[in-house]
Formats: sequence, structure tokens, C-alpha cells
Amino acid sequence: MTPFATELAAARTAQESWARVSVRDRLRSVRNLRALLVSRADDICAAELADVNRSTTDVVSTDLLPTAAALKFLEKRAAKLLAPKRISWWDQPTWLMGNRDAIHHRPWGAVGVIGTWNYPVYLNVVQIAQALVAGNAVLWKPSELVPRTSDITRELFRAAGFPTELLQMLPATREAGPRLAETDVDHVVFTGSDAVGRKLASRLGERLIPSTLELSGCDAMFVLPDADLRMAARAAWFGLTLNRGQTCIAVRRIFVPRDKLDAFTAALAPLVRSVPLPLVMEAQKAQAMRLLEDATSRGATILSNPSPQPPPLSGKGEKEDSVLTPPPRSGEGAGGRGSSPSLAPTFLVNVPADAALCREACFSPVAGIIPYDTIDNAVSLAKQSPFGLSASVFTADPDKAQELAALIPSGSVVVNDVMAPTAHPAAPFGGRGASGWGVTQGADGLLAMTVPQVVTVHKGTFRPHFDEAANPDPATSEIIRGLLTWTHARGLRAKLGGLWQLMRGARRKK
Repeated sequence: MTPFATELAAARTAQESWARVSVRDRLRSVRNLRALLVSRADDICAAELADVNRSTTDVVSTDLLPTAAALKFLEKRAAKLLAPKRISWWDQPTWLMGNRDAIHHRPWGAVGVIGTWNYPVYLNVVQIAQALVAGNAVLWKPSELVPRTSDITRELFRAAGFPTELLQMLPATREAGPRLAETDVDHVVFTGSDAVGRKLASRLGERLIPSTLELSGCDAMFVLPDADLRMAARAAWFGLTLNRGQTCIAVRRIFVPRDKLDAFTAALAPLVRSVPLPLVMEAQKAQAMRLLEDATSRGATILSNPSPQPPPLSGKGEKEDSVLTPPPRSGEGAGGRGSSPSLAPTFLVNVPADAALCREACFSPVAGIIPYDTIDNAVSLAKQSPFGLSASVFTADPDKAQELAALIPSGSVVVNDVMAPTAHPAAPFGGRGASGWGVTQGADGLLAMTVPQVVTVHKGTFRPHFDEAANPDPATSEIIRGLLTWTHARGLRAKLGGLWQLMRGARRKK
């Protein structure tokens, strides 16, 4: 017996009825859900504080606001997006005259959603809502790290009016994710690490179950020679510290012109604060310390704020006047001993592009600054990372940024900003390479929760292909060769010759 067979059976029964409900009627529940996000905001904030130590400001700005915007987008656009689309008569080949074709967006059926913890409302509610609006049932495996937030999320969907059996909340355990991959669902949406995503993709591929994988990132910021260095420095600090670095699209690699490196670090250094930020898991800090040690062993140095002076580097009381200081020792956070699991935001300067920091996905506030000589050199260095989730470009020339964006293999590129624009409710979000495949969010994310089905209606009774199968005629070859030449040959003379051949064959037809 496959895992979660009982939950799947209940979900499929509910989905059969739900699929017959009009999209506009489904959206009434979405409207209710959006209102509930506002009325239960205090409860959600309290739950996230207890689960993963997120502040009210963080929860409202990065979880509730983008979620509400995504739901509003569905309310406005989903009915039109999911409506059948007629294929234009002008695109119809001559040999298919009499056909009328329409593309329908059918629900997959039962969609498995394996959720994450760093933005536990936004990165769960939006994916679930898109699947439900498209007519699916959902088997949802929430993260084991956000039990209180997950319970409230389920309550909100029920209170909004979605049928109870339509959303099946599975146990919030590590074991439940792999078990869901063995369940006979029709599609799986996973948000999480690339390591787990690879295993999941392998197993789903063996069973021919399609998936949407939103995986890790190691995002690059490109600072061009004409960039506003102060703005770029502020963006780097924001991009590193938002949600304490626990964001898949956090700024991890900062490419700076070699002759602007000192000016950029001078603009960034005053922003640096050696205040430890709490992390959710000890493994995050352990990885960060390993990345720091690897980078500094390759010649990188840590950027610190020169005013006030950093603390002594040893028991002898030495102080360092430079903004570049040695790394914290293994086992300590950047803010000192006894703060585990926590880490102060850390920028490393002169990081080699092949350092582990530039090639691994990291979920703590650590980033590398990499000097480059030409923009082609910067792009080449950036491509050494296997990840392609998002990137940013800072320049005074938007046209130059557009040209550069075409060379950057990532799912999104933000010009003169970082991270925040990727939450646009109408824009798709997804990655390339080790960052996964498929998209969530926006029109593309909604349609990803459906299967296109073409329905063709052939009017009348004229079916020459039927007759040819029953009674082959040599003239048919002349007709179809003439049709090919008439409709696809180059030049008027050749086309007219094809038309004449077609007509000659038609006259010979029995």
C-alpha cells in the first residue's frame, strides 16, 4: 500500500467535485483567505516568532504582504487565465480546414506540496492557493520547524471556505517528504535545498511524476563601473541580512570592478554590524564557519566596521586599524563565543570565484566580494557557480543592464535593487541549473498547476483521409505534393506551380 493512501483517496474524492466548481466560485474562498490573513495577522506573527524567531515587521513585510498580493492577483486574473483559449483560424493549416481547436487548462488532480520554513506563509500559501484555484486537491507536507504557523495556515484555508478534504495536511516530519514522493500524486511542488531536490527529482522521475522544484541559490550581484557605490553597498547589506540571511535569493557573491574595490568596501564597511543574528539550525552555522575558513585559507579577508574599532584579535590586546580582519575561529560566531546558533553578518573580500562560498548554497549571513577586470570576466567567474536563481545588476545605464541580463543564467535579474522585486505577484519565480526547474507565482505559476488539453471539433462530413484509407488513389500523391509546394515553396512562380499541380491532381481524383 502506498503512503498516505487514505489522505489521497479523500483528496481525490473532494477534487472530483471541486473541479466542477467554476473558477469564479473557487475565488470566493481566495477572497476570504486574503481577508483572514489581515484579521489573523497577530496570531500568525506570534506563531512565526515562536517557531523560527521572526519579528512582526519581518513577518508582515516579507510573508503577509506578498502573500496577500499574490492572492489578489489570483482574484483578478485567474478566471481569464484558466478560461479555454481558441486557436486562431489564421494559424490553421489549409489541410485542417473545418477544424476548430481550443486549449483547456485541466487540473493535474492531486498535487503534493512540500513546504519550507524560512517564509512559512508566503512560500506555502501561494503554492497551495494556486493549486486549489486551478482545480486540484493538495497533499501538503509542511516543515517540521514551523508547527504553529502550519496549524494556523490550515485553519485559514478551512475558515476561508475551501472544502475540508481538499487540503490534506500531512505530518510535519522529515520522513513525510520522502514518503510523499512515493504517493500516487499527479504533480509535486518542492521548495528546499538542492541536495534534497536532487533526490526527490530522481525518485519522481523514475515514477514519471512531473515536478516543480524551487531549490537553493548562490545569487550574484554585479556592480558595474558606473554604479552608485553607496546604493550598491546598502543593497548588499540588505540582501545579506534580510531574514538573517535565511533566504534562497540572498546576496552571496558581489562582483566589483578591481579599480572600484576599495571605494566599494569603504562604502560598505560603515554598514557592517558585528551583532550576532540568530539562526534556526546549528548546521547553518557549522557550514558558514567552514565556508569562512575555506575562503580565508585562499587569501580572503573579512570586512569589518572601522568605527568603532573591532574588538581585540587575541588575548594580547592588539587592534587592527584596517577594515580587513582575520576570520573568527572555528566554533565561534562572528560576534563571539556562546552565541550559537548565531552568526554576525560577514562579508569576505577578495574571495576566489572557485571558493566553496561561491559554489555552495548557504543559509546564513555570509557573502563574498570578488574583484573583476572586465564585465565578461565577471560573467565568466559567476558561471562557475552551478546555481541560477536570481541576480542583480547595479549601473547608471539600464540599457547596459538589459544586455548583461541576457548573459546571466538565472531565473530573474533585478536592476538597481535586490530581492524585493522578485515577489511581484504577476511575475513568475523559478531557477535554472542547480536552482531547480519550473516556476511558481504569477500567471505561469498558476498554469503550471494545470495540464493543457486541446479539444478539436471537426464540423461537416468531408473526410478525404478516411476515403483514402479505404480506397487508395494515385492522384492523392499529386494533390498533397501540390499542396506542399503551394503553401510552403519560396517564390510566386513555384507557389503557382504547386497550385496547378494540386488542381491537376484534383481533376484526376476518382
